[in-house]
Amino acid sequence: MKELGMLQYGEFRSAKSTGIIFALGWIAYGSTYLLRKPIGVIKADLEKDLDLSKSALGWLDTALLLPYAVMQMVLGQLGDKFGARQTFGIGLLLSGLSMISFGWWNNFNLFWVLLFINGTAQAQCWPNCTKVLLSWFSDEVRNSIFGMFGTCAFAGGVIGTMLALLVGVVVLLFYKMPEDVGITVSGRVTMSEKPSGQGTKSMSFLQLWKLPMLMEVAVAVFCLKVVRYCMYMWLPMYLLQQLKYEQSTAGILSTIFEVGGVLGSALIGFILDRYFQGRGLFGTALSVTMSTVALVMFTFTGSWGTTFNVAFLLLAGAFNAGPDTMLGGSIPADLGEKYGQNAAAATVGLVNGFGSIGPCIEGPLIGLVATWYGWTSVFFVMTVLSAFGALAVFRASMIQTRINLERLQNINHI
Repeated sequence: MKELGMLQYGEFRSAKSTGIIFALGWIAYGSTYLLRKPIGVIKADLEKDLDLSKSALGWLDTALLLPYAVMQMVLGQLGDKFGARQTFGIGLLLSGLSMISFGWWNNFNLFWVLLFINGTAQAQCWPNCTKVLLSWFSDEVRNSIFGMFGTCAFAGGVIGTMLALLVGVVVLLFYKMPEDVGITVSGRVTMSEKPSGQGTKSMSFLQLWKLPMLMEVAVAVFCLKVVRYCMYMWLPMYLLQQLKYEQSTAGILSTIFEVGGVLGSALIGFILDRYFQGRGLFGTALSVTMSTVALVMFTFTGSWGTTFNVAFLLLAGAFNAGPDTMLGGSIPADLGEKYGQNAAAATVGLVNGFGSIGPCIEGPLIGLVATWYGWTSVFFVMTVLSAFGALAVFRASMIQTRINLERLQNINHI
């Protein structure tokens, strides 16, 4: 009876700690989007008040997203070396500090510098947030849990600098790995349980690139992020100038894509775990394909009214965001653990960093396309990129199937 009581207490303690980690991580990473999304909402005002061109507005996107992409790849192993909790918390603190005074200025160069600092600090948030979170759950429910967790990225765009600062301090204090508090997560393969042939030495940048499926996943994230950030940064202006909505209505309607993102991120993870067990990449590829179709329909029905706009924006967001969350988080983390050497944060940083190069070029590219060829061409570019992302995930799915077949054959020969 005493042993049973201790077991129940241990399970309760583990469940309580897991819930706290999930909630804290959700709020913490969601707060970073409160430091990104407003740039897209105020673009029309910046264009008018500061007499900035669309190309100049695009370069503001690059100021934020270029260091966000590059620093994830260059410094992706910081969390593996110095601790995910410390790296994540410090990143949040620096990100919030960089944006405190943003609204006080009207100088383009100063905007650029502040956004650059913000992007550099945020580069270490996602990989290390992911590493801690996934360490608390069994492998069988990763997609479900991570899909629910991914809603924070899109909810953050819908709903603060001070929040990021506050949460950064809380993360440093409490966002811990299970081993930090003496808890073992059942159903999760840890590094100590992996074959002895797998060491713990850090892998180089080139070694990470050679991991199976990692390149295909990175290419897919690149394509999806271009589409997603284009919608974040330009959709309000498109709704205002092309579809002739009032400015307040355009701002509100632009959040429908993110609302779809919340729903898609939450639901697609459960669908993958339930109906695509062992074939998550294939299910993800189907979802990206559906997002591509929704983008095409939104383009063709743009002038049909609010109902059609809302419906296809919702679907495009749902089927883009769900796969983006998996491909940029749980999938590369799993690859880093299975084929790497305790490289979960490094592989997530590499994939998400490479993917974030897309949004870096999105700003200037979309500004030029919109100016020279019009808004219809902008959505054509996004549709092509989304389709290419789907093809990349289908290819990764084929590689996964081949590896699984080879393993099965090897087992049968033993």
